Amino acid sequence: MKNQLKLSELVRENVKAMKAYSSARDEFSSTKDDLLFLDANESPFDNKFNRYPDPYQLQLKEAIASLKSVSTTQLMLGNGSDEVLDLIFRAFCEPHQDQVITMPPTYGMYQVLANLNAIEVVKVNLTESFQINTTAVFDAITPATKLIFICSPNNPSGNVMQINSIKLLLEQFKGLVVIDEAYIDYSSTSSFISELQIYDNLIVTQTFSKALGHAAIRLGVCFAHPSIINVLEKIKPPYNVNQLTQNKALEVIKNYDTVSFQVKISTSERQLLMKQLEEISFIKQVFPSDANFILCRVDDANKRYQELLDLGIIVRNRNQEVGCENCLRISIGTPEQNKKLMHTLNQLDL
Repeated sequence: MKNQLKLSELVRENVKAMKAYSSARDEFSSTKDDLLFLDANESPFDNKFNRYPDPYQLQLKEAIASLKSVSTTQLMLGNGSDEVLDLIFRAFCEPHQDQVITMPPTYGMYQVLANLNAIEVVKVNLTESFQINTTAVFDAITPATKLIFICSPNNPSGNVMQINSIKLLLEQFKGLVVIDEAYIDYSSTSSFISELQIYDNLIVTQTFSKALGHAAIRLGVCFAHPSIINVLEKIKPPYNVNQLTQNKALEVIKNYDTVSFQVKISTSERQLLMKQLEEISFIKQVFPSDANFILCRVDDANKRYQELLDLGIIVRNRNQEVGCENCLRISIGTPEQNKKLMHTLNQLDL
């Protein structure tokens, strides 16, 4: 059953009333090459980067839209996914008034951005198997609940969320459901982008930082109904994605076979590493993973983290996270890096 989204009831009143900033490139655009631009107070000395970048990243959006089989009206680009998430808070959550729901253990920036925007966070813990407790989520929803954040595959647990649970929330929650798919390329599960035509209240975020291998260029992508995209475009900074990032991202898409090849290596290494980790005596549990990392429960996370650090291997200690007591999160490296990791772990296991 399709949820009938009433977007006007979700957008903040000041956002509805505001007028977006109009840059020089908004007021004039042309495909001609012989124009003399004296409108934006840029340096006139050509060094290939003296002009402002396209504020709407049209060429890059067309490439991403083609790659993801969506319309350019269904996507927005941000300075990393964190900017996209921040814009969602700013557009739809009234400070000191609205609430959002998160599901620990999960990505920590949801809490940080909520704090930054003075939004209350209602935490509904995942189950012991790191799945959505839908009954508890529905019990936690109030008239002030605007957003529900779902990380799938989840960070730090690595698993994908059950599709039926996500669809139940999309169908019955009257606010927006934000699915963070930073690690979706490592999963055999399909992206929820394919559901955009069905659910008007769905927002999907992805990134160039993980499988696409370009964390340094800071590029996040938001997919949603055009009406949601219009609101986010209205409040974003005019030149939020620089030209260097746009150029590099186009190169990545042009050479997407490299991305596919590297993902294949990482997923193969993930399966091999999971089997090998299970042979280490102080590793008590290896959790299933659809991401480019593996969560392991060990005998003493603080001790094992420090031992690895002393030997030059840095993993993530997740001991303080809900449901992750004595857990380490280990990213999948290259085959050579993974061999070094296993050699070191076996040395510690003596």
